[in-house]
Amino acid sequence: MPWIRTQIIRAARLLIRIFFRSVEVEGLEHVPADGGGIVVSWHPNALIDPVLILACMPRPVIFGARSGLFRWPLLGWLMKSVGTVPIHRTQDRAGISPDQRHAANVQALDTLAQAVADGGFSCLFPEGDSHDSPHLLAIKTGAARFYYRARLLRPDAPAPVIIPVGLHYDAKRKFRSKVLVRFHPPLTLPAAMDVTPTLDEPPEQAQGRVRQLTAAIEQVLREVVNATESWELHHKMHRASKLLRAERALRAGAALDKPTMLERQVGFWRMWAGYYRWREQEPELTMTLVARLGEYEAKLEALGMEDHELDRPPERGRSLRAALLMAQVVAAFVVFPTLIFLAGLVNLGPFLIIRVGSRIAAQKGKDHATIKLAAGVLLYPLAWTIAGILAAGASFVLHEVDPMIPASPLQAATVVVLLAIAGGMAALHYTRLVRETARAMRVRLTRARQRVALAELRVERAELADILEAAEDGVDLPGSVTADGRVIAGEQVPPGGKM
Repeated sequence: MPWIRTQIIRAARLLIRIFFRSVEVEGLEHVPADGGGIVVSWHPNALIDPVLILACMPRPVIFGARSGLFRWPLLGWLMKSVGTVPIHRTQDRAGISPDQRHAANVQALDTLAQAVADGGFSCLFPEGDSHDSPHLLAIKTGAARFYYRARLLRPDAPAPVIIPVGLHYDAKRKFRSKVLVRFHPPLTLPAAMDVTPTLDEPPEQAQGRVRQLTAAIEQVLREVVNATESWELHHKMHRASKLLRAERALRAGAALDKPTMLERQVGFWRMWAGYYRWREQEPELTMTLVARLGEYEAKLEALGMEDHELDRPPERGRSLRAALLMAQVVAAFVVFPTLIFLAGLVNLGPFLIIRVGSRIAAQKGKDHATIKLAAGVLLYPLAWTIAGILAAGASFVLHEVDPMIPASPLQAATVVVLLAIAGGMAALHYTRLVRETARAMRVRLTRARQRVALAELRVERAELADILEAAEDGVDLPGSVTADGRVIAGEQVPPGGKM
């Protein structure tokens, strides 16, 4: 069903563009134009993860997914249509024997391996399940086993590549957030692993090689996804990266633009790589630095500000900035609410249902985005259809009340539906406008009332930046820093990623 698959991929690309405000894709040059390969990634965001890879991968790819998902009516059909292969877990197939489950999984892996042997791409999430942790779960051996199975099926073909993919969300539960999909260079395997197995080799030898490759995949994925021990440490690494970026830009006299997801990820990557090196070399200094970062962050949050907002703007143009802020306030709180009122009447119901329903139905945080996306695809078009029908009926009623009003059901329905859709899209930007306006007002008031606290925080930021820059000296970190303080990506192989 190539045509159906093509349409599903197009729909997936459209949906992620609607759901996410920004989708950055990096490293597509690492995906070879021909030959077989395996994509491996971690699994932090339920069904959103495979949808992103399906939509962003430049070549067709089939997936392995837990068999329980195939029992969902519409989802099961969609997964089958794009060639997804069921992987059977104990909790999904409790009614069959272990031997039957093992045989089914062997068949599933053979299907994935055959696709790779034939020159295509397969994708697995080696953790086996989605999760909310800031680090990897235990890696299963399935990807390594079907890699060697693919080589065995076509021993004369070039060895398939293994491409690790990093999925980085800035707020994975939120609608209209940002995401980075980063394809890293294929693994370079040592000679002991870069072999084609034979049918008569000892099982112990084959199993040992599978364990080695699984460990290699786990190592590179851990570094590709920047696995940290806890969310608390994860957030502190982001804070360190942001404060250093703001201080460097201030010292360089450079205007500080909003970072891309790639810059954020590389900046975090540097902090993450440096932290583990510094902890080994200077454990006490590192723990003191982490504690100071926590205190600094708490003070920032108390003021409701970000690192770059600590820097007072130049005195020139104060009146103009005040006028622009006032115009922004009028647009955000007077003009836009009037324009999107009709759309709100139509779209408010689905919005509330999705918002409340995701909180009730999502057993884990990683399920929120999946539920919101799936429910939105169904509920919003339904609401628009109902609004159009009601508008068509209203045109007849108004015509009976006043014959001077023409009965135009088609035109009335079309206008209402288009206004609902356009107003809904405007509401997405309106929410962002209100947040930015409220933040601008809060920052302006804070600067006026908390001059001493802001001055102390600027000193603290400068001291922390000096410590972080001193710690970077002599340490080989990923990426590089530009003269204006931005972080840019260099070699995309993560530290230790080459085997």
